[in-house]
Amino acid sequence: MRPEGEDVGPASAGGAGPASAGGAAGTGGSAAGAEAGAGAGAGAGAAGGGAAGGRASAAALAAAVRAVESGERSAASFFNETPRGPAPTPRDAAGTAAPGASGAPGAPAGGAAAAARGGQSGAAPGGRPAAAGATPPAGQSPGTAAGAGAAAGPGAVRGADGPARADGGPAGGAYGPGAASGGGHGPSGGPQGARPGGQQGPSAQGPGPQGPGAQAPSPQATAGREALSGPLAPGIGGARQVLAAGGAPEALAEKAVRALGEQAGETLREDPWRLLAVAGVRLEQADTFARALLGPECGPGDERRGQALIGWLLEQAALAGHSALEAGALRAALAARAVPDPDEALQTAIAEGEVLVFQDALDDPSAPPRPADAEDDEERPVRLLFGLDRFAMAEESVADGLSRLLNTFEPVPETDAEAAGGSPAEGPDAPASADAEAPPEGDAEAAAEVDVDLTAEAGTDTAEAGTDTDAATTDTTAPDTAPDTTAPIAPRPPQVSAARWEAIAAAAPSSSAGELIRAAAHSGLVAHTGGEAARAEPAALIAAARALGLRAVGATHTADGRRRLADLVAEATAHYDTSGVPTAPTPAAAAGQPGPTAATGQPTPGHPAAVTLGGLLAGREGPGRDADGSLALDLLVVLDAPQLDLETAALLIESLADGTRLVLSGDPGVLWSAGPGRLFADLLAARCCPQVASRTPDFGPIGELVSGIGIGELTEVEAPEKEVVIVPVRDAGEAVHRTVQLVADSVPRAIGVPTAETQVITVGHGGAAGTRALNAALKERLNPGPGRFGGFDPGDRVAYSPAPGRTVPGQVTGADADGLHLDCGGAPVVVPRDEVAGGALRHGWALTAHQAAGMRWPAAVVVVPGDAAPGLTRAWVYTAFGRGERHLSVVQGADQALPRAVAEIPAKERTTRLRTLLNVQQAEWQAEG
Repeated sequence: MRPEGEDVGPASAGGAGPASAGGAAGTGGSAAGAEAGAGAGAGAGAAGGGAAGGRASAAALAAAVRAVESGERSAASFFNETPRGPAPTPRDAAGTAAPGASGAPGAPAGGAAAAARGGQSGAAPGGRPAAAGATPPAGQSPGTAAGAGAAAGPGAVRGADGPARADGGPAGGAYGPGAASGGGHGPSGGPQGARPGGQQGPSAQGPGPQGPGAQAPSPQATAGREALSGPLAPGIGGARQVLAAGGAPEALAEKAVRALGEQAGETLREDPWRLLAVAGVRLEQADTFARALLGPECGPGDERRGQALIGWLLEQAALAGHSALEAGALRAALAARAVPDPDEALQTAIAEGEVLVFQDALDDPSAPPRPADAEDDEERPVRLLFGLDRFAMAEESVADGLSRLLNTFEPVPETDAEAAGGSPAEGPDAPASADAEAPPEGDAEAAAEVDVDLTAEAGTDTAEAGTDTDAATTDTTAPDTAPDTTAPIAPRPPQVSAARWEAIAAAAPSSSAGELIRAAAHSGLVAHTGGEAARAEPAALIAAARALGLRAVGATHTADGRRRLADLVAEATAHYDTSGVPTAPTPAAAAGQPGPTAATGQPTPGHPAAVTLGGLLAGREGPGRDADGSLALDLLVVLDAPQLDLETAALLIESLADGTRLVLSGDPGVLWSAGPGRLFADLLAARCCPQVASRTPDFGPIGELVSGIGIGELTEVEAPEKEVVIVPVRDAGEAVHRTVQLVADSVPRAIGVPTAETQVITVGHGGAAGTRALNAALKERLNPGPGRFGGFDPGDRVAYSPAPGRTVPGQVTGADADGLHLDCGGAPVVVPRDEVAGGALRHGWALTAHQAAGMRWPAAVVVVPGDAAPGLTRAWVYTAFGRGERHLSVVQGADQALPRAVAEIPAKERTTRLRTLLNVQQAEWQAEG
């Protein structure tokens, strides 16, 4: 089976991948290839000037890269002495030269090489692209360069495609997301259907589109090319015309227009490999399409193929969690996919600004940050990384924002008298008038629906589902079951003295909760780590802050997490109500609204203590925004922080005003985010803010088992009430049979947990014991039917993926002309017919661990078949085994591969830059302070 999370593409081509080439030490430094004068980072560009001059500059840049990698020259000399190439020309969304771009006023000469200079010629201090950290235009994600949105070539694919993929793709056979052998892939996987080892179908290792065995173009193909000689209709019509001529399904036309713009047909006619920008299209399919359109002109060395392939490979690396790749990994991946001269392809990409080049410091992670004013006599070891501007901008925006929160936080006054002597904050954080923030029309209506498009609105350049971010994985936002919970903006409260913070910390429910409260009192950024039981500690912090009159909420990724957090906050609130600690009116009361009731501690709908991230960012939950657009908060606690992806984090952090406290809380042992990066792990590694490690253990046999896994030990635990049961199996067929038996009979009868509250978790979607096979068997036993509504029947348990990397569990209740009707945690949801056909919905009796992350069920059945061994890691086992609250059954067919993975394979590494960026930021703040 194709295990979820298996690295493919760049990470496995030729045995060279980001993990083996230095791991995820973080990156920092200068960016080469940025668009000079574009004003918004490095967008896609075409080299200006003559072809000969462009190639000469490209060759010089590539030679410089190789020299740095081999140690023949220093990184400083590369960023200070590299020859300048011609300035790239901005392109529009379709990839064509933008009108008036050539010779645009104010555009500095120097092109890609000029932008390579840290802090010079369009690079911000610290070696970031010029627009890094800048506030984006309205409606644009912080992680997206202006003019390089969803239509910018391969960048149309986002994050991950596990949950976003369904059992079958759109009409068109081979071009559907699940068409390849092996089907879908997990969150860390590459393109669907990729084979282990990085192969991509017949053309992955083969001679390319025109190699031996390629068939001569058919008369139909020749006729199709001749039919394309005239003008094309704009929009979907033109795209459909070109797709049909190339033998691709016309159903891809709408996706092509979303990815490539209104001139998608013209773009594909000129460069057929731009089809790779369409979500779900694989390389061999793009090669076949190009061969049909270009005929004898098509070859593996076509420059257009190399450029599209580089962007596609970086996108596939993002699906596996990498925010950048080493040059060696890219070269190996290009060679494995029949590009005859990978160096030339990289040269062109550098010169045309298609990729950014970063200097990555290979410092010892345990070493303290290097001071900004340190002498440069001793050359620091570095490597060069390549990345796409979309992910570079998001990662740098996160680093800028976290450093801002940490370094703009003002010391807390020591006594109540000192606190009373000051006045509430003025300026951007001043209280807004009651009518300053009127909710947009239609919010009340939208609040009754599921959080469907929030992530796409909030932090991505496209709502198109195209990635499975271990690929699918994680940021799962469940439906909004509550009415609109926004309220008139509460005024910013006066400062709270250190004495009052200490008093309420001393009365905390546990010592770890008290330690967290003290840390949050005195810092704008705090990292908190702990297991499931430790979630009570951030809940206690939220209750304490609200008791002190601060505007405080906790945010989770799922509705299930929101429910569990609300219960914990209610318990902590009741604890403070009976503790005798002096408190202040709640922010809701200060705004003239009722706050938490003394009887239950439950906050009123107007000012909830727990929200989902999607609802908070979209304005459907939480306290609303101040007059300057910042979230009207004094304290925000984000739970399940390891699942926070870079683009959502960038938007969230930019929404917090200076002086706001941000606490990131999570279990470092679980799987990382769906999108590229590993924000929480990099923050912990950077050691730039206070860290509080919980001392609260997870109790019970399941807690004992999971705690042991966290330190690399898979030990037998005593389970007198059958809390943990191991079911050995010989093969995948027996694994499926025993799983159905457990869910339908054994667990309800022996444990008392009904079938509807038992969740099956497995390693991947494909294979004889993947989610597809398990869901088919479970449907046959639990809800047999013909699948008359797009493969689904009323009563089917489903997993809905409204956006990449997000999974909403639900149950089919019916269907009509509008689409399929679901009940998602009590909230009615309608999935349009085209989304059902396009793969947004799949059966949900069995999920992958990445889809299940952030949620828990009374009982969990974890299936580990023998062919799942390559996808097993300690993080996967830790996450999967921790999904059961009362009972865990393990269908074990992997023999010694399971304990070996727990002991020896902590996680699949990711190449990221955030750790070093944070250290650079801190050094700069210290130098300025």
